[in-house]
Amino acid sequence: MLWIKAFHIVFVITWFAGLFYLPRLFVYHSLTDDEAGQARFVVMERRLYRFTTPSAVLAVSLGLWLWQGFGFSGLWLDLKVSLVALLVLYHFYLGVLSQELARGSKRTPTFYRVINEVPVLILIAIVILVVVKPSF
Repeated sequence: MLWIKAFHIVFVITWFAGLFYLPRLFVYHSLTDDEAGQARFVVMERRLYRFTTPSAVLAVSLGLWLWQGFGFSGLWLDLKVSLVALLVLYHFYLGVLSQELARGSKRTPTFYRVINEVPVLILIAIVILVVVKPSF
């Protein structure tokens, strides 16, 4: 099980790297006006999303395996699983935003900066839940 836990942590880190960087690319993309720059960002965003998605699948899958192997339970775990589900939805939403940008539809750079903070807040909450395991 320690190997599973180690790889779970590795894939969580790679998933979060994408969740942190993809909205940052959206900010830069939304500030770019030239056609070559736009095309470059479309490629970068698509590649990052495609790299990040398998990391998300592996992180969630290994997390479920750990859950079954160790038999964790409690409200802290229910909250953590809910936050992970929210992260999965956020991940798919980033894919939608990436497609919008590829079609030329832009939102404000401020919008992308704000959504860039979502995974930070969720990460903080998940780490606290896993480490502290508060009893409510």
